[in-house]
Amino acid sequence: MRTRMLGNSGLEVSAIGFGCMGLTSAYGKPGDRQDMIALVRAAVERGITFFDTAEVYGPFANEELVGEALAPVRDRVVIATKFGFDIDLQTGERRGGVNSRPEHIKAVAEASLKRLGIDRIDLFYQHRVDPNVPMEDVAGAVRDLIAEGKVRYFGLSEAGVGSIRRAHTVLSVAAVQSEYSLWWREPEDAILPTLEELGIGFVPFSPLGAGFLTGKIDEHTKFESTDFRNAVPRFTPEALRANMALVDLVRGVATRKGATPAQVAIAWLLAQKPWIVPIPGTTKLHRLDENLGALAAELTAGDLHEIDEAASRITLQGARLPESVLKMTGL
Repeated sequence: MRTRMLGNSGLEVSAIGFGCMGLTSAYGKPGDRQDMIALVRAAVERGITFFDTAEVYGPFANEELVGEALAPVRDRVVIATKFGFDIDLQTGERRGGVNSRPEHIKAVAEASLKRLGIDRIDLFYQHRVDPNVPMEDVAGAVRDLIAEGKVRYFGLSEAGVGSIRRAHTVLSVAAVQSEYSLWWREPEDAILPTLEELGIGFVPFSPLGAGFLTGKIDEHTKFESTDFRNAVPRFTPEALRANMALVDLVRGVATRKGATPAQVAIAWLLAQKPWIVPIPGTTKLHRLDENLGALAAELTAGDLHEIDEAASRITLQGARLPESVLKMTGL
């Protein structure tokens, strides 16, 4: 397995990580718990060292599963988790909105450490920016946790340039996590140049566009009732039909390369910057192996130019998240 450094932080991880959210939530009925634990351990066996979870996934269930799965190999892996939503730490009740008050951050850290069964969180992200708490106070709280030995590195998720810069002046930000793929390229406008300037790593989630770029989803696809994609504008039949041109583009490159569309989509991300580490998620072993196959599907400068030229002529339709979620995230 190749490795990559997340910016100038000194944090080295596998070139492809594992997004764990779908093991317990979001994409319909979760898989059998023991099967999901076995899948995480299979990922470690294949060389993945970077695992991404959060208290809000479940809530709590994801951290508990990831902690159990990785307990036998704790010294070989980097575990990232997140704080920032307003969740009752006793009951798991979502009270709505965000909460990054310093005292809450520290309480979340303690709770996450227990659920994960570890004594230090490798990478602690603010899950969403809290407009009511100065970023300097957020970074200061994490700095305190680092001083206490409870956290190694600080990260931000879905943060804007201003928030990134303010946080970074107080405490070095190791990584920023946001959605990024051929289906959602907004980070290229301001986020990626800022991260390159500051020496911060980038961790794209949904590198396969929540499954769309695999080529396995079309306007006739029916999702389970509990699948979040039912509420996402870009997954309406009309949007899927309009956006299939992008899948056709990726599929064409994949055919020529002897790869799958998913592999080309991940390889494209890996080719953008050496400090980008995508975290595709899956609940299936064969999809895990397919995703890792992206490391062998290297794209030439000509391939990248062809993809960019063709993609620039495609007008994509549908918002990436429901309006209510976009308002909450400030994006």
